[in-house]
This record gives sequence, C-alpha cells and structure tokens, in this order.
Amino acid sequence: MSQPAIKVMLVDDSALVRQCFTEIFKLADDIALIDVAPDPYIAAQKMRKRAPDVLLLDVEMPRMDGLTFLRKLMEQHPLPVVICSTLVGDGSDSRIRALEAGAVDIIVKPTVALKEFVSAEHEHIFDIIRAAAQANVRQLSKKKATKQKLSADAVVSRGQTHKAMAETTEKIILIGASTGGTEAVRSVLESMPLDCPGIAVVQHMPEGFTRSFANRLNQICRITVKEASDNESIIKGHAYIAPGNQHMLIKRSGARYFISLKEGPPVSRHRPSVDVLMRSAANVAGSNCAAVILTGMGDDGAKGLLELREAGGKTYSQNEATCVVYGMPRAAHELGASLSELPLEKVASTLLNATGYSIRSRK
Repeated sequence: MSQPAIKVMLVDDSALVRQCFTEIFKLADDIALIDVAPDPYIAAQKMRKRAPDVLLLDVEMPRMDGLTFLRKLMEQHPLPVVICSTLVGDGSDSRIRALEAGAVDIIVKPTVALKEFVSAEHEHIFDIIRAAAQANVRQLSKKKATKQKLSADAVVSRGQTHKAMAETTEKIILIGASTGGTEAVRSVLESMPLDCPGIAVVQHMPEGFTRSFANRLNQICRITVKEASDNESIIKGHAYIAPGNQHMLIKRSGARYFISLKEGPPVSRHRPSVDVLMRSAANVAGSNCAAVILTGMGDDGAKGLLELREAGGKTYSQNEATCVVYGMPRAAHELGASLSELPLEKVASTLLNATGYSIRSRK
C-alpha cells in the first residue's frame, strides 16, 4: 500500500510563483500542492480548514512578512516550514534568522528566470520538501536530485590510516550536519570553552550563506567561529565552517593540522560533504580526532565516520529524540560508525572528553 502524498501549502504574493510551483508539483507522485495563498492571513484561514504537512513560505509579502508569520506558527501551531524567497541571497542574514525561527530549510528563489529555475531544480525542491515532512516539529519549536550519488573517492582517496594512529599533543573535533543542523551546531559550539581543540564543521548550506552563518555564531559563542580558508592552521579555541560549494579536508604537517579546500564533484549529493571531511581526517588524524554526525536527511558522513572509527577516532551520532531529522545519524548508527548515540546537550562534553580536554584542564 502506497504512502499518502505529502500535503504542501504555498504562501507567496506572486501569482507567477504560485503558477510555477503548481505546475512542478504535478511531477511528484508523493507530493501534493493542496492550496496556495497570497499572504499569511489568508493562509491561516485556509490552514484552519485543511492543515498541510509542509508550508512553503515567502518572506516579503503584504500585511505580514514571512518571518513574523513563521515565528507565530512555531509558537502556536508548529509545523515544518520551508522558506522560499529572493531575500536570502549571498551574504544575507535572513537565512540564519529564518532557521533560528524554526524553518527546516531554504529555497533560494531567483529574481529572474523563475520558470527555468523551477524546471531545472524541481528534484532538489522535492528533496527539500520530503526532508521537511520528516522533521521533528517538537524539536523545531523547542529550539525557536537525480544526479549520480558519488562517494568520497571522487575527492579524496582512502589512505593508509595506520600512520594516523600515533598520538600527538594536537587534537581536533569534527562536526557534520544538514537539515536542522544550524541550531544543533550552534548548541554544540556555544558550549565549547575558549581553549577547546580546533573544530572543523561541515553544515550543508549553499555558497554565500556559510559566511553569514559563521559570523552569526561568532557573535554568540565564546570561541572564534569563522568561514574556513584554504591552507589555514586549525588552532585551539576556533571553529571553521566549510564554505558552501567547496569540500573541506583535513591535512597534516608534523603534529599540526590545517584546512584544504577543494571544489570537485558533489559527494553523497553534497558539496561540502561530511564524508569527504571524515575520510580526510581518517587518513591523517585517526586517534587524535573526535567526531559527531548531527541531525540531517540522507546518509552523508556515515561511511566517512566509519573509516574514522576504524582509524582510531572517537565517533558519535546524535540520538533520534533530539534530532530534527534522524537521517544522517541513523545511517551512521546502523552502519556501526558511531561508538554511541548522544542527546544534543551531551555532544559538546563528550567530544571534549574524547579528546582528553577534561584531563588536560585538571593538570
């Protein structure tokens, strides 16, 4: 027996947008556009009669903007929301604010050639809707593609990891996340002390948004958070966010670690890919590394995390109860890649203990 279609409502004041999305959703057997609305007030009226599984929401609209409506929804009647807007372009802070308010994900709407964009990107849009439908709404409210799927082999070869087993005084922490991960990453980094080991983060996010994300985190965390640059050293008290559209790898020179950025093809349909980060660390860091897979759809990072565990790294995944989408952590757990599953509030302390931080701090 087939599963019922995911019910979607679109809220956008543009008649062209409503028409384009009405047409593309006819291509998805498992998604149904049940209604459209030109503003939040009309949307609220329609939702009382028939509630959608996922809300596709514009930001700039008459009578009430989308972010205000999003906040009200998450406070009163939380449901998965995907922001679809032109106002979340390169360098915009609106994307981060939308995710902080409870949006599951973002679709960046072009200012021109909308029909061409929707036609070319419809499979990616469908994937975002499917991920949103799986979102743990309780976690959201509590926190206020058809392309070939490549492995990490497309970017970095698996090396002789026995060389990475030797202990050094330098330790590093790796974090991978996707859907729901912006708030999960924030929670972990906010808990890190000023002299924590260097941290490398891959959060699935388009080009341009990662810098805004890093800047936002840098304002609220004790440690320094920045968008990663090629060839820079990984130092204590710093977290490095992989730039959108570039893979981030860990390299080693003596006891020191530094970052290498590569373009390359998408891995597990993502660039940056968590698998690439984990594979590179398995090659050069091994037992000097602790890593975690946080909330996200799909399985990116599971194979790389397993390789890191086999190389001696301490590896973990977020538990289902605290995930927005229990996809990537589930894949890692079922593959045997993680030593244990952790509630989000225990991730930071576990990673610190795994790198010997608590032992060093008592000396």
